[in-house]
Amino acid sequence: MSDLIVTTTEGDVRGGADGDVRRFLGIPYAAPPRGAERFAAPRPPEPWTSVRDARAFGATAPQPRRDAFGALDMAPYFGPGWIRGDEHLTVNVWTPHGAEHLPVMVFVHGGGFVAGSPRAPLYDGAAFARDGVVLVTLGYRLGVAGFLDLPGAPRNRGLLDVVAALRWVRRNIGAFGGDPARVTLFGQSAGATIVGGVLAAREADGLVRRAIVQSGSGLGAFAPEQAARVTRAAAAALGVAPTAAAFAGVPDDRFVEVVPELGGLDLRTADRFDPLVGLSPFGLVLDRQPARSPLADVDLLIGTNAEEGNLYLAPQGNLTSSTARDVRETAAAVHADPDALVAAYRSRRPDAGDGELRSAILGDALFGTGSRALAEAHGNAHVYEFAWRSPAVGGLLGAAHAVEVPFVFGRLDLPELVGPRGLLGPAEPPAAPAGEMRAAWSAFARSGDPGWPSYARDRTIRRFDAVSETTAASGASVWSGPGGGV
Repeated sequence: MSDLIVTTTEGDVRGGADGDVRRFLGIPYAAPPRGAERFAAPRPPEPWTSVRDARAFGATAPQPRRDAFGALDMAPYFGPGWIRGDEHLTVNVWTPHGAEHLPVMVFVHGGGFVAGSPRAPLYDGAAFARDGVVLVTLGYRLGVAGFLDLPGAPRNRGLLDVVAALRWVRRNIGAFGGDPARVTLFGQSAGATIVGGVLAAREADGLVRRAIVQSGSGLGAFAPEQAARVTRAAAAALGVAPTAAAFAGVPDDRFVEVVPELGGLDLRTADRFDPLVGLSPFGLVLDRQPARSPLADVDLLIGTNAEEGNLYLAPQGNLTSSTARDVRETAAAVHADPDALVAAYRSRRPDAGDGELRSAILGDALFGTGSRALAEAHGNAHVYEFAWRSPAVGGLLGAAHAVEVPFVFGRLDLPELVGPRGLLGPAEPPAAPAGEMRAAWSAFARSGDPGWPSYARDRTIRRFDAVSETTAASGASVWSGPGGGV
């Protein structure tokens, strides 16, 4: 049999080749979620008898298009939007020719739980495959179908999709040259928060050996009370009862249309702030945050970017226009004593302007505080910080959220990333951080050691910049900040 035809538990698939890398795209790991099945746990896919063509990506989950992001073109990150089709619960595999018993990395994309797909150009796995890793990307249910908390439906269906994809990997990855006993689950942003949720989920026991959390949060889940507000608002907007049975009759187009209508909901409660600070009404719904729950006994690599909050301010012009009032309003959205919080940030950053302080508070609330909590809860994590400053948006973007993704995947060559609206700015970015990060990620997948000591030993942090270094946490690091999220 040709090495471009692989036998899976559901049937044979035919892939393609790019030099020394084989790729198999759009392979179903679960049955298509149609009708009422959109609000059920994922079911195994139906077997097929003839060879299935796996040379093109599958459909994507229903979603609004989100490529425009102020002054930035984020299409390489979010992907093409909604590519219609029932089969969007699929995996894509990149593997070297002649691969045997190689480490496996399974990636969960970001997109605020409402957008994104493995079709995004950033997530091509060829660079990892050339480094001797079998790379898997996956699609999962988004928005209403994936994360709206509905009576009569299992919670966190998008997370359950990820677990189903991991079960597919356990059954099948050996046929692609991967070692099912060495699976590293990694994700970025919403995908990283899902990874943290998987570490706290009993359904995933034994499916993952290692995990990488890139700009996620172990404190990023909604409480059931908060999720119920979103459910009531969605039901009112759609004109149906707030139950899975009633939602089953609503077409996907209406679910996509209602997402913008749910923005701006006040999700604060007597003892909880909005963990996503209004950026998305959808997310994990848990009784206990992952960082407050027993975690799977896996190796953990976790980190954030030095200026996460800049993505949500600089491209829209708000980094330079922010005032002291804006800083306090941001602090009030994430902390019970906003004046004390602002004072703590001003003390640590005495020369910072209002925009920089606002960005720091926002970035910590969304990612920094929750990442620190998850690292502390795990007890033996390896920690990194990405600090290369993108010169995009007139030099204002900096080491913002998502800037590290092209470096991890070795996609600095994408033309869309460079230029007046590119994420990496007008000039060619430095190649060194890309090679260093991918080498560290690959080494971690092989052995659990990315190349520097664990955070628990002496607060060691690997800092990735144009000139990288390994150091202990300092006052300049987000890993030693006062923390803005509650």
